[in-house]
Amino acid sequence: MESNWAVEHLQTIRTLMERSAVYRRALAPIMLFAGFTGVFAAAIGLALHLDSPRAFGGFWLGTAFVAVAGALLIARRQALRDHEPFWSPPTRRVTQALLPPLTAGMCLGFVFVFVGLANAVVLTFIWLLFYGCALHAAGFFMPRGVKLFGWIYIGLACGSLLFLGIAQPDVELNAHWLMGFFFGVLHLAYGTYLYLTEKGKNAA
Repeated sequence: MESNWAVEHLQTIRTLMERSAVYRRALAPIMLFAGFTGVFAAAIGLALHLDSPRAFGGFWLGTAFVAVAGALLIARRQALRDHEPFWSPPTRRVTQALLPPLTAGMCLGFVFVFVGLANAVVLTFIWLLFYGCALHAAGFFMPRGVKLFGWIYIGLACGSLLFLGIAQPDVELNAHWLMGFFFGVLHLAYGTYLYLTEKGKNAA
């Protein structure tokens, strides 16, 4: 029993290493989709003035579900195109790494939406922190840049919370602008980087 588990574990690690380039190519359209979704959602939130904690939290939780569903559809389409199983052992590993921090962030979001424990800006940075942890955890099974991208979110979230809480507690920020930048612009920048560098490798 244990020997079978060890063999399967080693095979999963080997497959992850072999498919690193494949995962890197898959990340580019997913990041671009997430970026466009984040920017578009921020524009809607600003236009409709969804500024109360409940309206903000509910709106962005819905946006997160759209982004996750779109990412799954993109990943499934690429798996079908490459004639590979979608729910493979490597995919399960990545999903298992992502689920705990994303679930924790979602649950806190629901609490803040329905109980109103914090303002929208605080909720934004909490989501940034959990999302960064999710990316960092998934980075152990994906290209190295994902871990670094996760650290960027973690560092920005912690630094911003410390700055706002200690240095400038009275600063007023629009949470939709923050969400649009962190979950929109940063994803677009990373997706563009992945696309351009992958295109350069293929040309070489």
